[in-house]
Amino acid sequence: MMAAGNAFISGNEAIAAGVRLARPQVIAAYPITPQTTVIERLAEMVEDGSLPAEYLHVESEHSALSACIGASAVGARSFTASSSQGLLYMAECLHYASGGRFPVVMMNANRSVALPWNIYGDQRDSLSLLDCGWIQAYAEDAQESLDLVIQAYAIAEHPDVLTPVMINLDGFVLTHTYELVSVPDPVDVDAFLPSFQTTNRMDPDHPMSLGFTAGPRHNQAFKQLQHLAMLSSARVIRETEARYGEVTGRRYPGLVEAFQCDDAEYVIVTLGSVAGTVRPVVERLRSMGERVGLLRIRYMRPFPEEEVRVALAGAKAVGVLEKDISFGYEGTVFTNVNSALTRSDAMPQRLLNFIGGLGGKDIPAVDIESLFSRLKAFDDEATVTFI
Repeated sequence: MMAAGNAFISGNEAIAAGVRLARPQVIAAYPITPQTTVIERLAEMVEDGSLPAEYLHVESEHSALSACIGASAVGARSFTASSSQGLLYMAECLHYASGGRFPVVMMNANRSVALPWNIYGDQRDSLSLLDCGWIQAYAEDAQESLDLVIQAYAIAEHPDVLTPVMINLDGFVLTHTYELVSVPDPVDVDAFLPSFQTTNRMDPDHPMSLGFTAGPRHNQAFKQLQHLAMLSSARVIRETEARYGEVTGRRYPGLVEAFQCDDAEYVIVTLGSVAGTVRPVVERLRSMGERVGLLRIRYMRPFPEEEVRVALAGAKAVGVLEKDISFGYEGTVFTNVNSALTRSDAMPQRLLNFIGGLGGKDIPAVDIESLFSRLKAFDDEATVTFI
């Protein structure tokens, strides 16, 4: 059992520590690189009794999420984890979970999808599933990963939300990197996150229909309710983070983190662990008098439209750096950011899309400096550039 206090652990182990503190009653496990360590650590916790839960060894990723849906349907808190091809194999069940309003929490270790076969990290797996009705969060480091798991249950289970949450960690760069993490006291987490209570469950004393069919007359109404719940989750995320900060002392900035954006003329927008590479470059260029900034998107769903517009209002040029490409057009993150900015009264003069890190390709600091140079040069005609 991992005690409260500082621990030197990987991103995967931080997820497992957060799950233990959230006390799910059902864990459905199917291993896939680079997620495997998460369910290995949870298996050890169940075995040694530090996590009293049903640990289900299932035959596929599809079965893993199906088991979590079944558990949630009877009012049990559930957890699973996946990655890459495994996440895509779950795709059918993702829609069942969100459409059924089952607040499952899942960790996804971001990894490239085939072909070519590749076990290293990019974000094409999760970003290809933005429309499945799940809240999607992207962690920068192990500490945020642990904290996101605990917060995710409070968000997902909120009666105004009842929407599953996917927490994304960059494969290997974050999942297997060790760092010092502050583990909250279980007593504090129990006070922050009470046991799961919902009326959206099978109950012999109060029978109701779950997983039903809805034809043309009613189907759209259910989809509209899903959409409204996702929009409501933005408020709940902010409220949950505020409560979590009161308990742990760690405060998070909401759906985005705007770093040195107040007077920035040139801003890079990104998500996930690569923000940790961009931030020191921004600091160094700032020390040289350059007005540059970083906007880190923490939640891709619900999309932080207003926060993006406000953070980028004064920028002359914006570059969206992402580990994803929608073949034949542009990156998915770029599409979302561009859509938000077209509704702004202060549209940047230039908006560029930088695609990098596919298949785990390194994005060093020198490349980030080059991206800022391209933003300032105003001589690059290509909207989408692979780096």
